[in-house]
Amino acid sequence: MELLSNTVALSRLQFALTAIFHMLWPVLTTGMAIYLVIIEGLWLKTRNLDYYHHARFWSKLYILNFGIGVASGLPMAFQFGLNWAPFSEAVGDFFGTVLGFEGTMAFMLEASFLGIMLFGWERVPPIVHWISTILVAFGANLSTFWILSANSWLQTPAGGVFVNGKFVVQDYFQAIANPFMVNSFLHMFFATLETSLFVIGGISAWYVLQQRDVAFFSRSLKVVLAVAIAVAPLQIFIGHLSAEQVYHHQPAKLAAMEAQWETVPAGQPAGWSVLALPNDRAERNEWEIKIPGALSYLLEVKPALDTPVKGLKEWQPANRPHMIGLIYYSFRIMVGIGLFLVGVMLASAVQWLRGKLSPEAIAQQKWLMRGWVFAAPLGYIAVETGWIVRCVGRQPWLVYNQLRTVDSASHIPAGEVLFSLTGLTSMYIVFFVAVLYFGSRIIRKGPNLQLAAPHEATEPKLNIEPAQHERDRRPAETQQ
Repeated sequence: MELLSNTVALSRLQFALTAIFHMLWPVLTTGMAIYLVIIEGLWLKTRNLDYYHHARFWSKLYILNFGIGVASGLPMAFQFGLNWAPFSEAVGDFFGTVLGFEGTMAFMLEASFLGIMLFGWERVPPIVHWISTILVAFGANLSTFWILSANSWLQTPAGGVFVNGKFVVQDYFQAIANPFMVNSFLHMFFATLETSLFVIGGISAWYVLQQRDVAFFSRSLKVVLAVAIAVAPLQIFIGHLSAEQVYHHQPAKLAAMEAQWETVPAGQPAGWSVLALPNDRAERNEWEIKIPGALSYLLEVKPALDTPVKGLKEWQPANRPHMIGLIYYSFRIMVGIGLFLVGVMLASAVQWLRGKLSPEAIAQQKWLMRGWVFAAPLGYIAVETGWIVRCVGRQPWLVYNQLRTVDSASHIPAGEVLFSLTGLTSMYIVFFVAVLYFGSRIIRKGPNLQLAAPHEATEPKLNIEPAQHERDRRPAETQQ
């Protein structure tokens, strides 16, 4: 009952709900847009009708995700003014400007060319259509850039100073290119692309298991596999670089990620905790499985680090993250999923080299196809757990070491926040059911393999029938 009367806690819960739900949809649209660019480019290059049918089929799932992403994202923007007014007032000169860039530069670009991409197949030349698809993909990923720049600034604020509780921008470029920005953007870019690849691959594998259009979907599986061979390992490497940044810029978050309570002095090897049961109140782990010296190699490939690995006890309880178990296991789930996806990719690549992914043989690879189906939703889980580590691990700060979360919430009655939280929860349930229903309809129906390519389709005719009828009638009327 204490939660129901706590405005800050309810506001945090509401933002967590909207962020976790909204994140599901742009993850697929940003990555799938790149796949659509690739698949349409292959059609233009080869004029193989299969690639055209792939572009038309997967774009249906794209627009479904796009629509829900827009609808679910609107409450997030409104929350900054409603639930987090002190935060918006304090950092709006930069944070609001960057989110404005996202709306005007990125979202408007994506939305402007989306209509051509979806409905322009027989209305514009194929090359113009492909350029529209490229601009949609560019706009979607430009949104990722601006959003990650804004969020990275919360992690490592730069480019200005706080004066009387308000952030004054001195250098916008330095603020945008804050220390976390590059790796954060790349990590999210590859996360969305990898998630989309395994969703497309998982759906393709499901068709293969169902013995439906096997040749058609073996082609899409091989396309995503070819891209995943580069993306999956690269994502692991970018994740490693991100962990190094946390070590240097946010040591309290690293301590939470590793459930590290005691400081490891410089020059001594730091062990890596594989599994543990953190106890926040007792400030210790009830039990722990640890690999001696492994954390030193994971962070900087050294037997011992030059700087200490600080433990959580270095900070007062009010100045360090809580919910250590959530942060600790979210990080491990994310890493575990990343490694599993690399494993699926490697197994598939080996079978491809052995000729086992041909249309004649792929249906026999039942366990491999089940692995792809199982992997399809895992990218979403990895993205969500990664954001939990990123945002919960930053607490108690909303702007790291500058502005506390408790000081950033609006002073409004808890009942009002509870009312909006209940309404948003109900709305998101409806959205989720609708997506499952319409998405399953698209997948069950499958692709239209009889669809003619634009250059083969009948050209639209001008509406000249009334005038033609008049010309046809005149000879008869003259004879009468």
